[in-house]
Amino acid sequence: MLKEYLEIGKIVGTHGVMGECRVECWCDTPQFVAQFKTLYFDGGKEKLEVKARPHKNIALVKIKGIDTVEKADMLRGRVLYMRRKDAKLPKGVHFVQDLVGLEIRDADTDEVYGKLTDVIKTGANDVYELKAEDGKAYYLPVIPDVVKKIAPEKGYVLITPMKGIFDDED
Repeated sequence: MLKEYLEIGKIVGTHGVMGECRVECWCDTPQFVAQFKTLYFDGGKEKLEVKARPHKNIALVKIKGIDTVEKADMLRGRVLYMRRKDAKLPKGVHFVQDLVGLEIRDADTDEVYGKLTDVIKTGANDVYELKAEDGKAYYLPVIPDVVKKIAPEKGYVLITPMKGIFDDED
């Protein structure tokens, strides 16, 4: 089941003297964080009105009611959440949090190879790390020849493995 609230970043410090928070972004870009007017603490339990803006590789977030550097500093280490339905993703794009833990299955035989444990950004294409039941790690390029279907709502990813991914080549 997909979570309603997703981690978006962590408050790592303050900026200026008016209570702005420096947020380490756990999403693709600080611009993604800047689109939200509402964020949350405690997995969605505490609603926050915010104004966010990108600043270099972080986001600066001003939380309504936090007006001093001292109040902002007390929030250091807190995780910010976004509500899933507030984000607009292009078709075929998924949150990493939705992918981690999915079963990796063969598109033809339905054989289960393991579970997706990480998504690695390489620049050209993402790479899925999967762990087999025996603990061995494998790496799959996220390209159309390999990844056939991503179905987080059903709990799996279908693949057609390339030669050399699961078998040792000479």
